[in-house]
Amino acid sequence: MTMSRTLRDTRLPLNHGAGAMPAVGFGTLIPDPLATRQATRIALEAGFRLLDGAERYRNEAAVGEAIQDAFSAGIVQREELFVMTKLWNTNHRPERVMPAFDASRRRLQLDVIDCYLIHTPFAFQPGDEQDPRDERGQVIYDPGVTLVETWRAMERLVDDGRCKAIGLSDITLERLREIVAVARIKPAVVQVESHPYLPEWELLEFCRQNGIVLQAFAALGHAMKPNLLEDPVITAIARRLGKTPAQVALAWAVQRGAAFLTTSTNPQRIRENFDISALPEDAMQEMRDRITTNVRFNSVVRTGVPGFIPGSR
Repeated sequence: MTMSRTLRDTRLPLNHGAGAMPAVGFGTLIPDPLATRQATRIALEAGFRLLDGAERYRNEAAVGEAIQDAFSAGIVQREELFVMTKLWNTNHRPERVMPAFDASRRRLQLDVIDCYLIHTPFAFQPGDEQDPRDERGQVIYDPGVTLVETWRAMERLVDDGRCKAIGLSDITLERLREIVAVARIKPAVVQVESHPYLPEWELLEFCRQNGIVLQAFAALGHAMKPNLLEDPVITAIARRLGKTPAQVALAWAVQRGAAFLTTSTNPQRIRENFDISALPEDAMQEMRDRITTNVRFNSVVRTGVPGFIPGSR
């Protein structure tokens, strides 16, 4: 890991992929396409060099437009930018993986994707309906494909040369172990909910041992209750250091060896969330010892349905 004094330029080597990925990333889970394009452009102007998207967010085209805007304005060049997106649950069957990947590339207007993730380890009924439900409103899962079979199709994307790295999202340590044990190309990145209220230390250690980057989404708790940005330990450290609670929580993520994603449509917050710098070691230890709240805000690891996406149940 190449860690800078300010943290914001930290890059994490992809041991099972090409190059290195920025530790500081901007997530594009923003419902409105125009707001997506504007926020993504502001994030790139602020200095973010990693963008995370997904087919399921239904706004990849807006992200692609923001990227092209930034290229045209000279804000960033392609080689400086790390773009991730995700395979949705309805496309787990091997024959659907490549078409889904190519569709994402077209929407993003990119020839190569830096990292492609399996959005969740749950396969849904294949088809154009992203949220297939039965007459009782229950998700229709697909028993006709295994996660290993989907992973084999993901590996072929890397072989094809248009995908530099592959990984998994919303996965438990148990399921991750299964894939690592059989993978020809091991996961480069694992993206999970993680924050000071859900540190995932055991998963982080497994990733370290296996050369995998752990990337935290909902790194600020997604403004849900209990609100970690109101945590007394975090707020006290922020006051002492002249930082925002968000800057403290995000610096904590990078200093412990993980990457993170943060999302906002507020220009000031976008800039603040990029402008992180190292915490003193006593502050890091204080957060580990004194924060006792433990909560998972998103139940996706049990259902495959991302609760943060508007309209999801």
